[in-house]
Amino acid sequence: MSSNTETQTPEPHVPASPQAAAERPVVFTAAAIRKVIAFSEEHEQAQGKNLRLFVQGGGCSGFEYGFTFDEKKDSDNLIMQSEGDLQIEVLVDSFSLPYLQGCVVDFVEDFSGSGFKVENPNATGTCGCGHSFAT
Repeated sequence: MSSNTETQTPEPHVPASPQAAAERPVVFTAAAIRKVIAFSEEHEQAQGKNLRLFVQGGGCSGFEYGFTFDEKKDSDNLIMQSEGDLQIEVLVDSFSLPYLQGCVVDFVEDFSGSGFKVENPNATGTCGCGHSFAT
């Protein structure tokens, strides 16, 4: 879910409020919510599905983040995300949830490309690219 766009102006990072972080284990910024909605509208395979955020072994630091559109499984945690009148539902499996607790997910666009950025308070180290972490 990334592209190389050099002509778009990046939107400012909108941090999640402390209240939102206390109410939800994972918080998506307004930019991230808008991008998830845009992806779901633009890609036929995503329509009617929720975004799944997960952690898996790999990457240069030990764990890496994953994003995909998927159907809800019985063991999933369903986390509502909203900003104004925009709303999405994010799926997080029980293995990934402890690693993602307190994370803020943003969507950033800059001269080097675009993609989701995860700010993870549980990470004890990250790699240079920001896509993997250690705990």
